[in-house]
Amino acid sequence: MWLSSAIEARANGVPIVNVAQVAQQSAFMLVARKSSGIRTPEDLYGKKVGVWDGDFLIQTRAFFRRYQLDVRMVPLGSSINLFLRDGVDATVAMWYNEYHKMLSAGLEPDELTTFFFKDHGLDFPGDGIYCREALLATDPGLCHGFAAASLEGWQYAFAHPDEALDVVRRYAEAAHVGTNRAHQRWMLARMEDLIAPPGSQVPIGVLAPKDYARVAYVLLEQKIIAQIPAFDAFYRPAASR
Repeated sequence: MWLSSAIEARANGVPIVNVAQVAQQSAFMLVARKSSGIRTPEDLYGKKVGVWDGDFLIQTRAFFRRYQLDVRMVPLGSSINLFLRDGVDATVAMWYNEYHKMLSAGLEPDELTTFFFKDHGLDFPGDGIYCREALLATDPGLCHGFAAASLEGWQYAFAHPDEALDVVRRYAEAAHVGTNRAHQRWMLARMEDLIAPPGSQVPIGVLAPKDYARVAYVLLEQKIIAQIPAFDAFYRPAASR
């Protein structure tokens, strides 16, 4: 679950707790062609921007509000075709996925303007591992053991990328999901950047109070939540037992 979604759920009375914060940074971004004249956030004013619904709109709308942008938001599915066919002037994307698909489709990095939300005061860490508060109380070993095993799995994949890619490809082929090794290699490398950012002082799997506060205050500002849940009640890593 995304951190923003979990804070909203907790604020609305859902008794969930974070036992490990997997992604330490946001991979969410906006991408535009430089040929469209978009070089700065202000250049997006009045443009058609492809957006995803649900939780994704929180960061996107916060970005538009930060730069006082009036844009035409166009709902997107899972494809980047609308952007490739110039149906929108800019589009949301994930650094580890859709951005690389644009490069694979023939676009060069220097042809694109990128706005990483994390570079604009909107760094919302993504996936975390959650459990119900009651389960943590009755079986903390299960909850924290699952979190520890998940983090260990990511670290093993980063240390053995070819083995990890072989496993993913086997499952993808069995499920008839179209992918290729180059894209999967890009995604694995970018996930390492998000889970264990180079130079970060935050240990893998830890939710930093400053990251929690940043996301929570944006949710409060946008009136998505009425009050911020207490950090110590929300975040319950193994060390806090």
